[in-house]
Amino acid sequence: MKLQQLRYIVEIVNQNLNITEAAEVLYTSQPGISKQVRLLESELGINIFERNGKHIKGLTPAGEKIVAISRELLVKAQSIKSVAEEQTRPNRGVLRIATTNTQARYMLPDVIEKFKAKYPEVSLHLHQGSPNQIYDALIAGEVDLAITTEAQYLFENAILLPCYLWNRSVIVKPDHPLAQLAKQNQKLTVEELGKYDLITYTFGFTGRSDLDHAFNKVGILPNIVFTATDADVIKTYVRLGLGVGIMASMAYTQYDKDLVAIDASHLFQSSMTQIAFKRGMFLRNYMYDFISYFSPHLTKMKVEEAEQLRDNNAILRLFESTNLEEK
Repeated sequence: MKLQQLRYIVEIVNQNLNITEAAEVLYTSQPGISKQVRLLESELGINIFERNGKHIKGLTPAGEKIVAISRELLVKAQSIKSVAEEQTRPNRGVLRIATTNTQARYMLPDVIEKFKAKYPEVSLHLHQGSPNQIYDALIAGEVDLAITTEAQYLFENAILLPCYLWNRSVIVKPDHPLAQLAKQNQKLTVEELGKYDLITYTFGFTGRSDLDHAFNKVGILPNIVFTATDADVIKTYVRLGLGVGIMASMAYTQYDKDLVAIDASHLFQSSMTQIAFKRGMFLRNYMYDFISYFSPHLTKMKVEEAEQLRDNNAILRLFESTNLEEK
């Protein structure tokens, strides 16, 4: 059994059972991968994959367990390399981060600027996507850290650390009736908001589930006329008069003074941004520093303490007494 064989079967699963795509990712040939998989199955005396002729259609029950263990072994193998690199090149390396557009655009620039000032020789790679894509990238080993605001339940096999809470704002043009209500210091209600065409995040992005829950709670079916994955897109279409925007408050900046932002923190439950990495992964010191720059209460000592806990519910309890910053 070779480590490369384990890498092959994991990548086949990562590529939705497509050996050709797995070969492209690993810079090798399809026949080469197929041969090594067959050799591994022969050595183990079982089938890892279910086949229909020459086509792979799924994992066998034993194959599912083997792939899960293989993922852990590959993480450990990479950790061995990282330990060595920490000794020989402590200030050089690569940091790969997956997150949403909102986090990348509004929360990370200052963090990255500070990080690069200390670690100019660390190469940064930022991947943007949906919560599901972020999770897939982390589990596949394509990124080191994942910053997420939705679908935290996906990350039960990762270390998931609470960073901060954030709220929403309603965004309208200055001549909109809701802007006039705000001028009169009248508190916005879900019922009032439900009278208008709405523009907000695509389901699965940036706290959308909490928004839907607030409307469901009062028995209102919101008229969502446009959805987007990016707050800048939401603001663009509010400017065009397509509807009322609902987005993360952090996305309203000094460059948006042509729009009116109305606080909606009393309407929708605060959402939590969390940062994740794979269990068993060796974190370089620069990774600990990045995490603490992003969320100052996540010191190296606190993160190491969280790594020893068995699940993410226990990690949340560890931070129960921490007053998370609200954005």
